[in-house]
Amino acid sequence: MADFNTLRAQQTAGTRSAQIDAGLRAHMNKVYGTMSVGMLITAAAAWAIAGLATTTDPNAAVAQLPNGTMLNSIGGAIYMSPLRWVIMFAPLAFVLFGWGALMRRASAAGVQLGFFIFATAIGLSLSSIFLVFTSYSITQTFLVTSIAFAGLSLWGYTTNKDLSGMGTFLIMGVIGLIVAMIINLFLQSPAMMFAISSIGILIFAGLTAFYTQHIKSEYVAHAAAGDQEYLDKAAVDGALGLYISFLNMFQFLLMFLGQQE
Repeated sequence: MADFNTLRAQQTAGTRSAQIDAGLRAHMNKVYGTMSVGMLITAAAAWAIAGLATTTDPNAAVAQLPNGTMLNSIGGAIYMSPLRWVIMFAPLAFVLFGWGALMRRASAAGVQLGFFIFATAIGLSLSSIFLVFTSYSITQTFLVTSIAFAGLSLWGYTTNKDLSGMGTFLIMGVIGLIVAMIINLFLQSPAMMFAISSIGILIFAGLTAFYTQHIKSEYVAHAAAGDQEYLDKAAVDGALGLYISFLNMFQFLLMFLGQQE
């Protein structure tokens, strides 16, 4: 009888483990799928806005970039007026002060919508790269970032090493990086920008692995509770973390690999 009960317990545990494994795969697919849609929205928004902001008609131009690209009134408002500071810092303010409230109060669908709106806002702030860098170098950098991101995320998912200890250290590094970037907005130091880009790549490479492991661990910890609404929101939250890591690695790598127009 004892052997039968032991076997029954083992079968139950095996079934539960298989269910968690299947659920985890579905959860990670949702995370990566949501992130990918966000990236597509950002890319489409950035490309479209860059096109709307430029003109080939000298009579319609309100400003001209050093590479000869002419900005129309829309481009002048986005890139040359004080509005550019709002466009630059609004996404950061949303992540720091608005995302937590959205996660607490909104439904899973509302959180996902908030993420897609955030991705559109990032596209607006990122649109200037299409005016400065060649399309070839942007595509090349995106592919390099994608390969690096895939490798780092796979490592974070499969490694048995606990990466939780590096999370606090990396977040502190991000805060220091933001402060350094704000200071360099006024200093405009190429050497400082080089250092920021180099350190930024390393920080967000580490965060990619850390976030991936955290997403996996969080799912395993909460799957047994059966709170699907929480897990759906957690998937979008995980997508946001990986999206930000990917986007920052891309931008910092673009400083090294990008060829200007």
